[in-house]
Amino acid sequence: MTQAQTMEKFGPVFDADNHYWEASDAFTRHREPKFRERGVQVREVDGVMRYVIDGQTLIYTQGPADVHPRPEPGAFLGYFVGNVKATKFREAFEVEPATRPEWYNRDQRLKIMDAQGVEAAWMFPSQGVILEAPMLATGDVEATMACMRAFNRWVDDEWGFAYKNRIFGVPYMTLSDPENAVAELKWAIERGARVVHLRHGPAVTRDGLRSPAHPMFDTFWGLAEEAGIVVSVHAGADRSYLDIHETLRNMYGERPDGSAIQMTPDSVLNPSIFSAMTRGRVIHDFAFVLVAHRLFERFPKLRVAFVENGSAWVPSLLQALEYLDHSGEYVQSPKQQFIDHCWVVPFPEDNLDTLARCFPANRIMFGSDWPHGEGLAHPTDFFEYVKDFSAEDQRRIMYDNVRELTFA
Repeated sequence: MTQAQTMEKFGPVFDADNHYWEASDAFTRHREPKFRERGVQVREVDGVMRYVIDGQTLIYTQGPADVHPRPEPGAFLGYFVGNVKATKFREAFEVEPATRPEWYNRDQRLKIMDAQGVEAAWMFPSQGVILEAPMLATGDVEATMACMRAFNRWVDDEWGFAYKNRIFGVPYMTLSDPENAVAELKWAIERGARVVHLRHGPAVTRDGLRSPAHPMFDTFWGLAEEAGIVVSVHAGADRSYLDIHETLRNMYGERPDGSAIQMTPDSVLNPSIFSAMTRGRVIHDFAFVLVAHRLFERFPKLRVAFVENGSAWVPSLLQALEYLDHSGEYVQSPKQQFIDHCWVVPFPEDNLDTLARCFPANRIMFGSDWPHGEGLAHPTDFFEYVKDFSAEDQRRIMYDNVRELTFA
């Protein structure tokens, strides 16, 4: 069956992983004046606008997308699993912002979605998901929260949290302060949000790292459950495993002689060889902790979606949860708790047949990562990766599951 025939048979799709590109004022338009010089700044560095935090220019992102070229969708699909070399990755950044208004404007995006056969989509940040962690690393929790508050109001302005019931902008939540998290979640719910985002990894608070399932956050989780809102965990930056990388360096060294690998432009995204080994660990451990720390026992109607984290970690997680069940202390099997409460968006390169052997199709959702270079060139290309599923399961993955989560 050709893609056109597939589309004719199944109708439109509902994409659980779409993105916009942030403009230069995304983090500053609504920032409170007292935080104007704190948190992430947009400043000219060597003649171009860049993101600067605590005086340090972020080297792993070019800067605001409205003043920097971006890649064509799908330009380096497979880069993050090693199928595309760094040279092609760098060369892909050549599309001028002015030529792609649909990356920045919601009404233009709707026209493209119509042409793509995409009925609706969850719309995530592109650069917003990588800025919380480096801000928190400076120790300025208050400024971090202020920047993300400002960002959420920019998202509401530009994209909306349920624009025409087709574009569902996803506001960014931070658990650095329980009261702030609850206030921000209440505001988002009042503005019509159906999905919110949390960074994976432990919560960075004024008093140190805390489990996201710590009872100090129960009011936040209880409100999410009561409102029927989906808490999504989208891939982004997290610094919590840097100490583990350092431990591995001390144990093994990065080269056979024990010497370190020097940072180069080619290694910016994976500055340590151990980044490859721990890839997937942060989200695996985050999901494990939600179950192990009894979040779903306290909130039996809570729903969590794991987006752009792939699915290769799911089988090993389920096995770990089976071992956890040996304690006999849980009301329900920990493995079943994850299956009942969690949804997963696999990468195109993942082995979906392997996933389907341990995880039901009614918990698998399609996400294209459009318009990112590492995503799909056309969202409906994902049909190719589910072609071996039954027609019923294909429809669930490509449409029903995410729609039901959004409108339940």
